[in-house]
Amino acid sequence: MKIHLTSVFVDDQAKALHFYTEILGFVKKHDVPVGETDRWLTVVSPDEPGGPELLLEPAAHPAARTYRDTLVADGIPLAQFAVDDVQVEYERLRGLGVRFTQEPTAMGPVTTAVLDDTCGNLIQIATPPQ
Repeated sequence: MKIHLTSVFVDDQAKALHFYTEILGFVKKHDVPVGETDRWLTVVSPDEPGGPELLLEPAAHPAARTYRDTLVADGIPLAQFAVDDVQVEYERLRGLGVRFTQEPTAMGPVTTAVLDDTCGNLIQIATPPQ
């Protein structure tokens, strides 16, 4: 068994696609119309194009919106992405105007930071222990 797909609920799929590709650096994998306004829209790491996909899923369902909004209100990240160096990635993203709710913080063998994805979610970046 392996992880193939996971999702983040987003307010606006076009805005999310821009942020996750142009700012975070993921690449679009699938973009298939679903219904009149939604899309099956996934991104992947450029380092692992055949790896796990992240679905940029519309947050239209009231339960999804409540769940996501409660996490944000409590400062809890919805997802975590691994980076080689949190401090370097923090500086790069800050230079692109990304807002962080937590600056790089050492937590034992791991360093983390938390950013606002502009689409309704907090995302944690982390440098895995060596």
